[in-house]
Amino acid sequence: MSQPAPVVPELAGEDGYAWQRMHPVTPLLKGWKIVAAVLVVGFAQAGDDLRQAAELLGGSGWLVALGVLAAVALVGVVWSLIAWRATRFAVTDDAVHLRQGVVFRQQRQARLDRIQAVDVVQPLLARLVGLAELRLEVAGGSGSRVSLAFLREPEALALRAELLALAAGIRRPAAAPVAATAAGAAPAVPLEPVAAPAPAFETAPERVVYEVPMPRLLMSIALSGGTVSLVLVGVGIAVASALGAPIEATFSVLPMVFGLVGLFWTRLNGAATFRAATSPDGIRLRHGLTEARSQTLPPGRIQAVSISRPLLWARKDWWRVHVNVAGYAGEGSQRETETVLHPVATREEAMTALWLVLPDLGVDDPVAALTAGLDGVGDEGGYTAAPRRARWVDPVGWRRHGVLVTERALLLRRGRFWRRLDVVPHERTQSLGMAQGPIQRWLRVASVVAHSTPGPVAPRVEHLDQAVAARLLDEQAARARQARRSAGPEQWMKGS
Repeated sequence: MSQPAPVVPELAGEDGYAWQRMHPVTPLLKGWKIVAAVLVVGFAQAGDDLRQAAELLGGSGWLVALGVLAAVALVGVVWSLIAWRATRFAVTDDAVHLRQGVVFRQQRQARLDRIQAVDVVQPLLARLVGLAELRLEVAGGSGSRVSLAFLREPEALALRAELLALAAGIRRPAAAPVAATAAGAAPAVPLEPVAAPAPAFETAPERVVYEVPMPRLLMSIALSGGTVSLVLVGVGIAVASALGAPIEATFSVLPMVFGLVGLFWTRLNGAATFRAATSPDGIRLRHGLTEARSQTLPPGRIQAVSISRPLLWARKDWWRVHVNVAGYAGEGSQRETETVLHPVATREEAMTALWLVLPDLGVDDPVAALTAGLDGVGDEGGYTAAPRRARWVDPVGWRRHGVLVTERALLLRRGRFWRRLDVVPHERTQSLGMAQGPIQRWLRVASVVAHSTPGPVAPRVEHLDQAVAARLLDEQAARARQARRSAGPEQWMKGS
């Protein structure tokens, strides 16, 4: 089904680009953040002395507080309006251009062949009024993201389809050129409204691969280390109150409680309604409760995959699948929502998630290889394991350390109780390193690190025989060079 046409160009700039503005409601959706920041600071200050805060708000004090809050809201909206007027974007066959800034003007350019992911994000307020933010994750690490906020939801979806098609190498149909001003002349006036043209690109079809049931998600959050911490804090508060501890001592642990509750909410809000699908333009992930997020990861953009299992999930045999994607370099809750390929998977679903990234593992029996990576010890499944003398530096988990090299990827396993298997396609190996501490040198063992882009996956294998580690370093460097030479093009549909 065809999506509605993208935003009609507003301005023809002297550079020939068809510049467009965000939706006019954008200042209201952004201005409230300043109010929220003021409220957070105010509550934090009031929490230090509740009695003094109650005295200040007594009588007519609350009217003064409301007046200050209204003034802050007005300033926030006015500033957001000025910023909206100064912000424009344009899309060409090769890049997305963004102009923004009030005091310090800047123009950013996101090359389409460097796009790692395209996300459509709908915070709660934007969702209520039918708007969405389009985020372009570009290779380059932290600060490389280009955000177009806010557009009408159909326009954001249509623009995402267009950008993914252009990034894949598909060109636009020939169209009449946009009128531009002469060099050095004043910017052109807004164009007269025209009938919306038929969309040049349609959203690619998709096939749903797996979904996360809400009961499983809730149980996984309950079986987490944060739950144990919250229970211990609750027990501590109850014991302190029973022993007659002052009320101030009880309030002193509230920030910790709020932090744990916030952690639970972040995981629930980010992983609710999680669904993964495949399409010609890549892997599509949809999730979110109050903030709906639709991610699209084009083919070949995932740098590394990690399948891990916390201790409390062992009985259920549940696993979490994370990925490294160039451009997704956020921290904390942002990384928790952006880099998850499956928040709580069964063993079969975890393997399926890996197949989405690497359909061919390069071995005759991929299920046996992955099973040995998740559960095996020693040389099971063909893994090269740590030697017996490694028990002196890791008496508990030394038998789990191992590495398997296939025709397509490097598999590194570790962890006896908190199990983890990292998978790095050969062509995505950034660089390799070998680390050896003084005790490791005495035992003639070493650790090998496969460097990846910033993210939750840090591939490494501990305490291999030093001769094996050195040989792995040389051979993997050669494999990575060969794999990059034979890898597919960045524009994966060019010429098709």
